[in-house]
Amino acid sequence: MNKPGTDVRGGESGWVDRALDFVERSGNRLPDPITLFVIFMFLVLGVSWLAAVLDWMAVHPGTGEEIRAVNLVTAESLQQILVEMPRTFTDFPPLGLVLVVMIGIGVAERSGLIETALKAFVRSVPGWLVTSAIVLAGLLSSMAVDAGYVVLIPLGAVIFHGMGRHPIAGLAAAFAGVSGGFSSNLLLTALDPLLASFTEPAARLLDPGYEVHATANWWLMIALVPVFTVAGTWITEKVLEPRLGEYTGDLEVEEGEDLSKEEVRGLWAAGFVLLASLLLIAWMAAPADGVLRGPEGEIAPLLNSIVALMLFVFFLPGLAYGIVTRKVRSDKDVAEMTSETMGSMGAYIVLAFVAAHFIAFFNWSNLGLILAISGADLLQGVGFTGVPLLVAFVGVSAFINLFIGSASAKWAVMAPVFVPMLMLMEFSPELTQAGYRIGDSVTNILTPLLPYYPLVIIFAQKYEKDIGIGTIISAMLPYSVAFTLLAVPLLVFWVLLGIPLGPEAPSYYMP
Repeated sequence: MNKPGTDVRGGESGWVDRALDFVERSGNRLPDPITLFVIFMFLVLGVSWLAAVLDWMAVHPGTGEEIRAVNLVTAESLQQILVEMPRTFTDFPPLGLVLVVMIGIGVAERSGLIETALKAFVRSVPGWLVTSAIVLAGLLSSMAVDAGYVVLIPLGAVIFHGMGRHPIAGLAAAFAGVSGGFSSNLLLTALDPLLASFTEPAARLLDPGYEVHATANWWLMIALVPVFTVAGTWITEKVLEPRLGEYTGDLEVEEGEDLSKEEVRGLWAAGFVLLASLLLIAWMAAPADGVLRGPEGEIAPLLNSIVALMLFVFFLPGLAYGIVTRKVRSDKDVAEMTSETMGSMGAYIVLAFVAAHFIAFFNWSNLGLILAISGADLLQGVGFTGVPLLVAFVGVSAFINLFIGSASAKWAVMAPVFVPMLMLMEFSPELTQAGYRIGDSVTNILTPLLPYYPLVIIFAQKYEKDIGIGTIISAMLPYSVAFTLLAVPLLVFWVLLGIPLGPEAPSYYMP
């Protein structure tokens, strides 16, 4: 068997290992995201004082108004910070959106529906479609946030091993789908309303009435699913498996457990409930005078209800599955599932508190708007616009992702600067968000700073004891390159052809 990564590492002290060690050391020196936002908060306070002293200003290109930096360390501003602190936190858009969706997802996940559905999906396809099924299941697993990391990645290795194929290839295929294609999905996930809730206030720095819906990138994310599925399958079967060679490990072939009769009945029950829920939503939304349509037949009420609808679309099938499989015996079990889910969100709630204040400080100081206008003027001055600018922004997002793993934490920092800046360059907030999502996902499988990377290595070491970070990254690099080379041109052509990125989402911003 060829040891994965042997041909590129050049030994234990090869250049790949040295580069990865540098990335790992640099990333490990970064503070926790919560601490990072606290630092950013105080940094904004200091910069606001300096900018006000220097009378830093910019002229709004739409209104001609002079926008000046506001000093946030005056007595009046400090009073505002303290008085508004509870409201700044509770009015933070991502807080309510994410917590509402997670109630439904928590029941679907903790009842066992998500795990069983993933297993059933992968096991129900013919052998020649197994690789595609594993990659596709990985892409779809983002509906359950991080469940794919702990369920599907080891399952991919088990299935490949049971078929006499190299288990590391199955692990890599699942990892590529779960992490490398994290933003793409056929359905909306918790990430959609979360990112949109950061994008909207950033867009309102320029346009106070601008709305960004949870469906802002839906069409593009759907289009990426078959692209990533085909690319992931091809890389696995034509690049990685030939390179790995035949698996000669002494680990006995594992036979994955078949679904029990209760689990099968639970899936059928969940499927019927899901279908009924979708039909009910269609009945409320399809007619021009439907419950989820506006007075003139507009679909804005439907789009604004997406988060609440996602709650029920996950909650009801999860509840049905739990009742049939006896995971839910009483209302106390449901209460416990939702409570455990909210308990697991403690770190996010604290992060939301500090992120909310960082964004509020940034807005109150006018620094975001001034930076956006100044940055746009600079880009226009050097002629860096259009497609090159879009591609460069994706590259910046991908690079930053190597050092900061949290998608929401990065976007909370980047959105207030890049969204209005690119709006001034005629890029819509939805397009900027789409570019960020692509850049943020394609390098997930390359960074040792991904929280689940150690877990992936542990899964792999079950089959190859000497596998380390360099080996995994060398195996995942072809996926990252392929996903990038396909996703970026697709985004560019999508925009050039003027295709909406989602329902009522423009490709370009029209002032």
